[in-house]
Parts: sequence; structure tokens; C-alpha cells
Amino acid sequence: MLRWTITFLIVAIVAALLGFGGIAAGAASVAKVLFFIFLVLFLISLIFGKNFGRSDV
Repeated sequence: MLRWTITFLIVAIVAALLGFGGIAAGAASVAKVLFFIFLVLFLISLIFGKNFGRSDV
């Protein structure tokens, strides 16, 4: 998911440099949404990964 975020960010930067404002804004907003989804999933995996990895035997 982080790879898709970086891809959309690069597309947004290239589109902005070439003067395509609408495409750049759309790609940047998709990159932002994907980044926050990645961040939430990463934090959830950190929290639950600690609890499920232990054995209380």
C-alpha cells in the first residue's frame, strides 16, 4: 500500500510540473488517503502483533 502511495505522489508531482492541475490534485488526494489507510493499518498491526505473538505458558 505504501508503494501505491508513493506512485500516486510521483504522478501528482509530474502532473503538476507539466501543468495538469486537476490530475495533480486528484492524484495527490488519492496518495493522501492511501497513506493514512496505510498508517492506520500499520498501527493496528503493531498493537495486535504484540499481543498475539506471546505465549503465556
